[in-house]
Amino acid sequence: MEFEVLHTDKRSGARAGILKTPNGVAHTPVFMTVGTQGTVKAVPPRELKEAGVEVVLSNMYHLYLRPGADTVARAGGLARFMSWDGPTLTDSGGYQIFSMADLRKITPEGVTFKSHLDGSEHFLTPEKVMELQGKIGADIIMVLDECASYPISFDKARKSTDLTIEWARRSRSEFERLGLGPEQAVFGIVQGSTYETLRKRCVEDLIRIGFDGYAIGGLSVGEPKSAMFEMVTVSTDMLPEDSPRYLMGVGFPEDIVECVGRGVDMFDCVMPTRNARNGSLFTSRGKIVVRNAMYAEDLSPVDSECDCYTCRNFTRAYLRHLFNAGELLAANLATLHNVTFYQKMIKEMRTAIMEDRFPEWRDSFLARSQRTGHRE
Repeated sequence: MEFEVLHTDKRSGARAGILKTPNGVAHTPVFMTVGTQGTVKAVPPRELKEAGVEVVLSNMYHLYLRPGADTVARAGGLARFMSWDGPTLTDSGGYQIFSMADLRKITPEGVTFKSHLDGSEHFLTPEKVMELQGKIGADIIMVLDECASYPISFDKARKSTDLTIEWARRSRSEFERLGLGPEQAVFGIVQGSTYETLRKRCVEDLIRIGFDGYAIGGLSVGEPKSAMFEMVTVSTDMLPEDSPRYLMGVGFPEDIVECVGRGVDMFDCVMPTRNARNGSLFTSRGKIVVRNAMYAEDLSPVDSECDCYTCRNFTRAYLRHLFNAGELLAANLATLHNVTFYQKMIKEMRTAIMEDRFPEWRDSFLARSQRTGHRE
């Protein structure tokens, strides 16, 4: 993997760069569309490309349980398995395991958990996670970490951060032992909850270990927005200038915009796809819930400023009809629109950064997105 910062906005920390991987190139800032199980629900790869998607993120935990890492490996790796012509990233499954508090047990050696599919018991170590992601073959793979809950005491957060650092050290060693580079890149994950001292120490230790890129994890788990922004800034201020910075799981458009201004390069979240399947659509004037009765006779497009296939050909009234009738096409058209909205937003941001006008673009975007009062 190669990464280069091409330009930094003169009045903010916003960066525009290029990320080169064996399976293709991505331009940063980049929003990675989530295809948890090797597919972006309801949208085929061809339509993702047309929408401007450059990177697809899948989840090691889910692919390990079904269909199995060996099956993906025999297919030629994740990109070939899902017929995706572009870069891929796999999450280690740390967050999914974190979310199953009643089904897992964490020890210094690793994590024991029960499958959400059939209740079978599994044990994953940092080394095993590297091995599995090596087989799955994504361009970028993540270390196993512990995502601390919020709120959490300083002492518990310290112990959790210590474990994440130790697992990162073991992961890096196993990555080298397995000889996974240069075909794959490995990212460390900054933890530390909302405690500045822990975040700083985690960054320092991860840099000493040495990774191809660095993710900021453990945020957007219930903490105040102000705390999230503060921890992002604390992290990006210390992370290497020449490495990509990835904020995990943060997906509200306004949060992405704010964090780009704080020097983040990469984002992912299920929000645009999951919201779409529930009828919640992002527009240049804020979010609308197209299932609502007020759109029953609305023959305007979802967003008059969007040129996606959905907005060019269908009305809000038609989408509402599809959702109410339980038609599968509803999920496809709605998801296609939301995915396009995010990619257009990212592209506009990148242009603004390259032209040293990111602050003006940010202020205009945030003002417009609040006009209709549809923000979540």
